[in-house]
Amino acid sequence: MTTGEVLSQSEIDALLAALSTGEISAEELKKEEEGKRVKVYDFKRALRFSKDQIRSLTRIHENLARLLTTFFAAQLRTYVQISVASADQIPYEEFIRSLPKLTFLNVFEVPPLNGHILVEVNPNVAYAMLDRVMGGSGTSVNKVDNLTEIETRIMSNLFDKAFSNLRDAWESVAEIDPVFTNFEVNPQFLQMISPNDTVVVISLNTQIGETSGMMNICIPYIVLEPVMPKLSVHYWMQAQKKESSPEETEALERRIRFAKLPIIVELGTATITIQDFLQLEVGDVIELDQSIQQPLLIKVGNIPKFIGQPGKKNRRLAVQILDTFKGAENYDDE
Repeated sequence: MTTGEVLSQSEIDALLAALSTGEISAEELKKEEEGKRVKVYDFKRALRFSKDQIRSLTRIHENLARLLTTFFAAQLRTYVQISVASADQIPYEEFIRSLPKLTFLNVFEVPPLNGHILVEVNPNVAYAMLDRVMGGSGTSVNKVDNLTEIETRIMSNLFDKAFSNLRDAWESVAEIDPVFTNFEVNPQFLQMISPNDTVVVISLNTQIGETSGMMNICIPYIVLEPVMPKLSVHYWMQAQKKESSPEETEALERRIRFAKLPIIVELGTATITIQDFLQLEVGDVIELDQSIQQPLLIKVGNIPKFIGQPGKKNRRLAVQILDTFKGAENYDDE
């Protein structure tokens, strides 16, 4: 088996059987892998997306999976659970070869981006959806080769409405307008791009009632190329600064100028025991620990800001600001 080779189901079963019977041991496979000192690079599998960009695409389609869960649950009136299983970049030819010979393939344009997005729905899942739409219990039967024109139209309309949710899921990177353009059942008839072109395949675990299967979203590099910078971690983490207009700045300054703040002038403080506090009566005098010769502390919003001296203005008690408050040590010295 070579790197990047796609095994058929029969080959996978044969490999598992050989491991279980002892014909091949896991230790031998491990030693064989450890013995390889040369890292194989396949130029047909050119990696055009970084790990950060793949993670960003995964986050986007996790949101899409939640939107699709809500949509199909409302449309089918049954238990629906959709979640992201994996996100990988592979050649388009490898993706096509991994699909069943007959399956449900939906092609979407995503203007203003170039190219097409391909959505493959496993027949088991698709027929469970069709059965629910037609009033059934959600039983799945695989008869893709005998799909009628009415069934084709029903499935096309359902997937067209469902994947309009791509618009909301992608709004953080691009304002797209998904348009359903084609429905096909044979993967070999869909040559959207060159076989060696890189695509990102997002696989969605899908459960409809008692039926489960996969939905695969294939996105070519040409579609994502214009929005590649927005898929980086730097874009997601950077602060989005919005410049205020002169009118907004003036309004903010006006509100600040007329904002009311409490101003407190402390004549002094005192420390007494709980017993003395409980015995206080009207007429008692509490001696403060501050001399009348010391300036008073002025607080603005409970924060020490100035020092001043008491007095009267127009027969009212007042305080005159002497200086700004420079800290406890300087204040005590004064």
